[in-house]
Amino acid sequence: MKKNILIADDNQEITRILADYVRHEGYIPHIASDGEMALKIFADREIDLILLDVMMPKMDGFEVCRTIRRESSVPIIMVTARGDDFERILGLDIGADDYIVKPFSPAEVMARVRAILRRVEGQGEQKRLEISDLVIEADQNRAFINGQKINLTVKEAELLFLMASNPSRVYTREILLDQLWGYDYYGDARTVDSHIKRLRAKLDVGHPGWDISTVRGRGYQFELLDQAD
Repeated sequence: MKKNILIADDNQEITRILADYVRHEGYIPHIASDGEMALKIFADREIDLILLDVMMPKMDGFEVCRTIRRESSVPIIMVTARGDDFERILGLDIGADDYIVKPFSPAEVMARVRAILRRVEGQGEQKRLEISDLVIEADQNRAFINGQKINLTVKEAELLFLMASNPSRVYTREILLDQLWGYDYYGDARTVDSHIKRLRAKLDVGHPGWDISTVRGRGYQFELLDQAD
């Protein structure tokens, strides 16, 4: 079945070019020229990935992303203006999986789209871990702590599963970028930091048997804690 890609941008030239590239890849484009239209299309269609511009009429991309993240872990790639670091970091903090900076190459955009969709499709294999009070079901983009369900984005689920599968291993930001994004990534370490920050907030780390620790000057690790009295 062909994948449905939602392209939300008020620039008609950009949506036309991206739609042509999306069709060329064998996907189906759905165009929204403002934030409200983007939410309506998302509610009416089975959308597999969203290319979401930040600056749009009626409702900006940040609010669209926040709204969608209340109910869905669909992959979202934010599109931001060049040099606006605040926009990039905020987009990642509120749940975007990736970001593209304008002006961009449509080929680069499609490389990001293909990479994320490959990872989503690869989640057919069961990825489940149980550690102390934590259960991770990465193939379902979710975790449970003491039975309480926590919805995760694709990248959050991949990040948690990777680190928890190798407890005590220190992952540098560069290794995490390489293993989880899996292509010539144009971002920087703040991408990883934003995902770790959001993941920690969702998991409310500080549990008796485990933690996601920062190893100063090196990176991050999923740490198993001594539970002995």
